[in-house]
Amino acid sequence: MNALVALCHFCELHGPRTLFCTEALHPPSPSPSSQAGAPVPGDRDRDGDREGEGLTMRANSSATQRGEMCEGCRSLPASHPGFVSIDDETGIRFLSHQHPRQPQLFSVVRQACVRSLSCEVCPGREGPIFFGDEQHGFVFSHTFFIKDSLARGFQRWYSIVMVAMDRIYLINSWPFLLRHLRLTIQSLQSTALKVFDNEQGVCPQRAVRMNSVFSPAVFPHQRSGNAARSLTSLTQHPNLWASLHSSFSWLLKACGCRLTEKLLEGAPTEDTLVLLERQTEQEEEMSCWEGAEGGGSMSQRHQSESELGLNFLRDDAKLNESPGPKCRSLRHLRQVLGAAEFRQLVWHVLMGNQVIWRGADSELIQSAFTVLKSLLPVGCVRSVPYSAQYEEAYKCNFLGLSPDVPIPTHVSSSEFSVLVDVSSERNCQISGACEDDISSHYQFTISSANTQPTDRGPTLLNKLEVALSNENLSVDVVSHCLLCLKEEWMNKVKVLFKFSKVDGRGREDTQKVLALLGATGPGEEDNVRLLKFWMTGLSKTYKSHLMTAVRGGERSPSQ
Repeated sequence: MNALVALCHFCELHGPRTLFCTEALHPPSPSPSSQAGAPVPGDRDRDGDREGEGLTMRANSSATQRGEMCEGCRSLPASHPGFVSIDDETGIRFLSHQHPRQPQLFSVVRQACVRSLSCEVCPGREGPIFFGDEQHGFVFSHTFFIKDSLARGFQRWYSIVMVAMDRIYLINSWPFLLRHLRLTIQSLQSTALKVFDNEQGVCPQRAVRMNSVFSPAVFPHQRSGNAARSLTSLTQHPNLWASLHSSFSWLLKACGCRLTEKLLEGAPTEDTLVLLERQTEQEEEMSCWEGAEGGGSMSQRHQSESELGLNFLRDDAKLNESPGPKCRSLRHLRQVLGAAEFRQLVWHVLMGNQVIWRGADSELIQSAFTVLKSLLPVGCVRSVPYSAQYEEAYKCNFLGLSPDVPIPTHVSSSEFSVLVDVSSERNCQISGACEDDISSHYQFTISSANTQPTDRGPTLLNKLEVALSNENLSVDVVSHCLLCLKEEWMNKVKVLFKFSKVDGRGREDTQKVLALLGATGPGEEDNVRLLKFWMTGLSKTYKSHLMTAVRGGERSPSQ
């Protein structure tokens, strides 16, 4: 990530000062000119770095001439080489010292330091704030206080700033930066608070100050003496700067790996947009719960619910590595259940009905859900992989239950649900040679109160069964066929949503659109139900884009 993290301090004698700075240096990319015997750009960069160090040191020396730096303004001595960490994967070097190496960065960080501790202040003077411009960069700043028994008001003012030129990237990283910077700040504050309590126990400064005689001649010396306390003295941390270097280096690396740019051959799919929206919502909710009072247990409960709802986002590598029979693909599940039962089950999935699997093998049920969830857009999936009690249909359309959980009467008699009971065969032991043969170990019973025929449609299911029954097509080819079918029908969903929901057309016009989309004819009722259910999986980004475009079109004629 092309950014820089710095720790700043407001000195009572010298004003805002930069204490510690961590920057990332990317390795130079090889060029044809360097291979042809031309001067190596890296040598020029190193010369520029040396020149930058000289300018920086000259700037520091001139500042020192204007006023001596006190202990509170200094982190590492001038003879200290600083800290260096190298990322073996990317070759990026993370360098930490009191000031940046390059003079341009020195002025940028200096301005960010002054603004974060003077004019750019959030309510309460403690907390995050964002400011900046295109010329001097954009800054995410978090100000905080550190306890000091010798300071005015018994506390000193600090800030941690992250400076970057990419405004959008920095704003999108706000929840991530806020969460991890707070951990660093809380660690510093708690360590300094212990030192403060110990010093107050030995010599309470409040009583000393109230009993001391104020003298204008003595006041400047008292103020100068109180100002010369370093952060190392306040925290009594022997490896403070090394720890901050590790923390800042990890923050730069993790923040850079968190969001990456990808080259898309077209517009992002609805699944991609929904995944990005859910990831952003989860990060924002976690940040809000952590900041709320008494939010520890609530945060854990909310996180567990989020994990249940976002299991389809996770990699199933651990599930595949565990022993025991599992569903490997749609074709494998079709062979296990049988063609008729498989079609009935998939029909319920595509219609949006609640699919309930009940059995003792939770990993088998989760593997079946992983296969079945590939039939739907990500926005239509609400899953509870395994539960000890029944969950209503509005909470999940995929529900795994332990074998002793009873099904409510209103669910078992409903046509909008299907139950798959998984029972193990008697005197059956799973061996490594036949562990994939699910039918030899388990018996599957599918039951539903639905009376509608499932052999007519929808059209997507008919085409999918043709691909699954063709043994000449591999599993990967069938997966790509399913992906193409889902994209085709999601495009139809977008057209129908725009036509019926946004434009508000009547029933006759909607019927004409359905005929144009190829959703009429045999299985028309199933096609319409599928389209309406898949509308619920459209991303908020797409819906808001349509509404904005419609409002703009309505205003333009009047203007």
